[in-house]
Amino acid sequence: MSESADFTPWLASEANLKILSEAVGLELELEAQERSVGPFRADILCKDADSGHWVLIENQLERTDHTHLGQLLTYASGLQAVTIIWVAAQFAEQHRATLDWLNEITDDRFRFFGLEVELWKIGDSLAAPNFKIVAKPNDWSREVGQAARRIESEALTETKQRQLKFWTLLRQELQASKSSVRPRKPFPQHWMDFSIGRANFWLSATLHSAEKRVGIEFNIRTASLESDFVALEAQRSMVEQQIGQPLAWMELPGKKSSRVALFKSGLDPLVEANWPELVAWMKIYLERFDAVFRPLIRSLDTGFETEERDGETV
Repeated sequence: MSESADFTPWLASEANLKILSEAVGLELELEAQERSVGPFRADILCKDADSGHWVLIENQLERTDHTHLGQLLTYASGLQAVTIIWVAAQFAEQHRATLDWLNEITDDRFRFFGLEVELWKIGDSLAAPNFKIVAKPNDWSREVGQAARRIESEALTETKQRQLKFWTLLRQELQASKSSVRPRKPFPQHWMDFSIGRANFWLSATLHSAEKRVGIEFNIRTASLESDFVALEAQRSMVEQQIGQPLAWMELPGKKSSRVALFKSGLDPLVEANWPELVAWMKIYLERFDAVFRPLIRSLDTGFETEERDGETV
């Protein structure tokens, strides 16, 4: 088996990347495979859906070695904020210790994970990965928990409280029905984002109390934004037929992103009596948007470049 021809594409598949995401507690969106980053080629390049920061995955079929460690350090030095995940069949003790040391001496813009991978196979099923974390950022689990508690402990206005309750209800409904759409942790805001499997593309559900409407949006923020939007809009007839509704195609010239949206008007989303109908509507169209746009965006060649996010190069 070859790393680049076999192991890398297998690990980058949607199902296996989801397992890896769950192991490290990040929501990873695939950007590219075997992409040049400086003098080396990163095996798998992703983005963290929550922060927008780069996540580089370096994988080995065998025991860790100095060559791959050197590549990881080169990647870290070339990017302003990055998480590096080193996946190998077995970690040498000196390499595990080096990742622990790097997590101690670097600030929180840089995070290093070391994972040993095993392949589990039951009967005639396809082999699936099982990841064992052997190195991780200092207090990683504690940081995640503290951040969540800080948000939950903040004093919320009545509007924010209702927004949080609505998204919590939607999340529970998606989870209970084992929906294809994976909900994130709800927050007290007028939108909720959903991963669609590739960096710089995402779905959003939105609440607009003043206009008495809710919405579902497919969002694009790529290096080749204009051409990507045109390529997708060329398939407008097929997209709208499969979704079952005419859509608003919003190119938004001069903006950093474009979107395709569907709205439902006439009900105030902050009135709890309206929630069962609105949650049911959102679930239907989130799943339809996901089913239609997810395969379409995988065929786009969006290019690769760093971007400015809130004043920070990522």
